[in-house]
Amino acid sequence: MSRRLPASFGPGTEHGENSRGKDKPSLELLSFHSIEALKEVGVTEVVLAINYQPEVMLNFLKDFESKLDIKITCSQETEPLGTAGPLALARDKLIDGSGEPFFVLNSDVISEYPFAELIKFHKARGGEATIMVTKVDEPSKYGVVVMEEETGKVDRFVEKPKIFVGNKINAGIYLLNPSVLDRISLKPTSIEKEVFPKIAADQKLYAMVLPGFWMDIGQPRDYITGLRLYLDALRKKSPYKLAVGPHIVGNVLLHETAVIGEGCLIGPDVAIGQGCVVESGVRLSRSTVMRGVRIKKHACISSSIIGWHCTVGQWARVENMTILGEDVHVCDEIYSNGGVVLPHKEVKSSILKPEIVM
Repeated sequence: MSRRLPASFGPGTEHGENSRGKDKPSLELLSFHSIEALKEVGVTEVVLAINYQPEVMLNFLKDFESKLDIKITCSQETEPLGTAGPLALARDKLIDGSGEPFFVLNSDVISEYPFAELIKFHKARGGEATIMVTKVDEPSKYGVVVMEEETGKVDRFVEKPKIFVGNKINAGIYLLNPSVLDRISLKPTSIEKEVFPKIAADQKLYAMVLPGFWMDIGQPRDYITGLRLYLDALRKKSPYKLAVGPHIVGNVLLHETAVIGEGCLIGPDVAIGQGCVVESGVRLSRSTVMRGVRIKKHACISSSIIGWHCTVGQWARVENMTILGEDVHVCDEIYSNGGVVLPHKEVKSSILKPEIVM
């Protein structure tokens, strides 16, 4: 396998007819771990397909580059190109002349990233592309992948079937031969609806069932659930990566530069990013705290996402899927019950019911 095996993070998976947006918060706290898993199987360069403010993404990924010794670049779209067009745009970055396959990951899914198993499966089948699929309880809500159970060869795709044809859907993780790029034009294109069906018709598309958990984290509530599932998996496979101490309850992911004050209770299911300061007496549970956040004394945060460089005041209470955009400042003793606050705002009065604060 080529040492310069590349990988691309693209837009979200199309489940059913909905194409998810790009550049999710998932690329802040969880992307380090997917990139780390790619590094372990020989990937030396990651390309991000982005059409809005690539400099923002690259700024916080610089630390990933140095820590993992991996090159991270952007391929910027001037117009949305769907889920396949960005691959055509990044063609020169994805082909190194070795003929080796490259990974494609959608930015709004989280799983255990079994990349070594995927490489083995792909090479054993000798197909042109391998997609990972995951089992779901209600396949009628999704586009179902109909495949041979023994070989994994994909027969066809059925959109929201009214009768049962299978229970496996596209998981948004692919391993593609360079020849797949010859099938993609530099225009808005769906890899799920236009490219993969043609490869399947040529009997060159295979599907591997994803072991362990999988979650589409394109929505805030699903993001929190995905974090919980990821931390559970980390507990089983790499418990040393989780925080420990008298102030930690359950599974907590804590950046090494974060500072935690005395008398705090952190967890379960919490991720705290780079450079965060959590002052004394703070209670945190089922939440993500992005980089550069300050949480002041005795604040209580649960089931929420705190965006980059926010401040949460003393004795404030933030809960019920509150989402704070970048650089939001919640004043002392404020209560937020499911508020969604746009970036660069100061919250001076309580948000008593779920609403958007513009």
